[in-house]
Amino acid sequence: MVTLDVRPQLLDALSALRDRVAAARFPLPLAGAPRARANRDELLAQLDDYLVPRLREPEAPLLAVVGGSTGAGKSTLVNSLVGRRVSEAGVLRPTTRTPVLVCHPEDQHWFSGMRVLPDLTRVWVTQQESTDDLLLPGENPARVLRVETAATLPPGLALLDAPDIDSLVSDNRVLAAELICAADIWIMVTTAARYADAVPWHMLRTAKEYDVTLVTVLDRVPHQVVAEVSRQYGALLTKAGLGHVPRFTVPELPESAWGGGLLPATAVAQLRAWLVHLVQDPAARQQVLARTAYGVLNSLKSRMPELAGAAAAQYAAALRLTAAVDGAYDSEYTRVRGRLQAGAVLAGDALKRWRAFPLDCTAGELLDALVESLGTLLLCAVTAAEERIDDAWRREPAAAAPGLADREPAAENAEHRIGLAVRRWRRELEEYADEEVRELDRNLAPDPEHVAALLATSLLGGRRGRMAGESLAERIGAHGALRLRDRAGRLLTEYVDRVLHAERERRLAPLDALDVHPEPQAELIAALSVLQKER
Repeated sequence: MVTLDVRPQLLDALSALRDRVAAARFPLPLAGAPRARANRDELLAQLDDYLVPRLREPEAPLLAVVGGSTGAGKSTLVNSLVGRRVSEAGVLRPTTRTPVLVCHPEDQHWFSGMRVLPDLTRVWVTQQESTDDLLLPGENPARVLRVETAATLPPGLALLDAPDIDSLVSDNRVLAAELICAADIWIMVTTAARYADAVPWHMLRTAKEYDVTLVTVLDRVPHQVVAEVSRQYGALLTKAGLGHVPRFTVPELPESAWGGGLLPATAVAQLRAWLVHLVQDPAARQQVLARTAYGVLNSLKSRMPELAGAAAAQYAAALRLTAAVDGAYDSEYTRVRGRLQAGAVLAGDALKRWRAFPLDCTAGELLDALVESLGTLLLCAVTAAEERIDDAWRREPAAAAPGLADREPAAENAEHRIGLAVRRWRRELEEYADEEVRELDRNLAPDPEHVAALLATSLLGGRRGRMAGESLAERIGAHGALRLRDRAGRLLTEYVDRVLHAERERRLAPLDALDVHPEPQAELIAALSVLQKER
């Protein structure tokens, strides 16, 4: 007989793996991202709601989750197994909004705490109350677990009536999948009219993939076609590799058609006997627990590498987006440096002002024109880089992620930010000039603003600014002019670097905020490796 391995080392490895799965993020809208997110959420649900609590407390009651499509008769089946109405059944769809868990009174303590399904709020309802009476204002009924006790159930067995797996309400669908992941036994209910539908078969194939303990119920079968429908359903199960799965048939009865919620005991006697046997026979119980638990554990061999691959794809896409930004700004930085060396700033109005200086143009007016021209050069560089990035990102599906696609336009506020930066550069340049002039004889010292205008022209004018450099040397001396020009040149480089770096980082900030890193891929594989060694 197979027994559960509940060694502390295995639980520690499983908990570490769970943390790695929870930390994995797939924010970029790549082709495989939705599947990766769904797989991560499903795996977390199985680890948190089933595998870890089951390994920690193997003596806890078996939990059988009853799932299926809309109108399959899940609530009626649960009521009939219990022998009284514990779950609302009816003809309106969806009927089951709040999941209902039923257990023997002696087992209530196992489910009143947060051992399983810790994200669901527990409520206990008397026969005079409804679940809605106990909900807080605004509380989502799909995140509430109603706990009922019934002495008609054997100790050691709990039934959970789940919402429809194909519900029109998305919260119900999500919760149904989450509840099924918490089960020791999956009871999949379908009807004679819908047994070939895609949705229940998706759940059946998932159960097969995870090798869980599974039983199917073919419900509401007209007595005239019981043999034929049962044969066809059995053939489909065999074709899908599920021919060994226990299969029970419930005939179509007036009670099920009316939505009364309770069938004759004989209609569900075989299923009930099968469940009671699993609970009361130690070997059968151990087999159920081991099969479902090890089925989930074994599925990690394929599911974890799939998550790791999706994490690697996320990081590769993030690298491509980052490379497009870096490439665009590196290219523009090189172009700006070349334009500055060529004296491109001393053009247009700035050149006109320089030619009129100092007779028809003041030092302040010349500085204003140079600062504006420098700001225009930097703004053009940023705009060109952003256009190049936009063009590259349009070819990347990952760029459609929230925060990347809905960012502010490229030129939005860039002119203001660059304007502030070049005006600060001008103030520091004037301070440098003032410091240099204070070192000279007061009687011979030139106007600091005049010196700053000559200095700026010589730095930004290329060959056209050579005369400004010569004039500067005449006014403050060759050594002073060389010293001042070196300091101011370093300051100009610093500000150009700062402006372009800031705009680059601004473009990358939304991508950085998505927190896509290379570590998750390695961490997922490493966590799986440790778990496999412990097993």
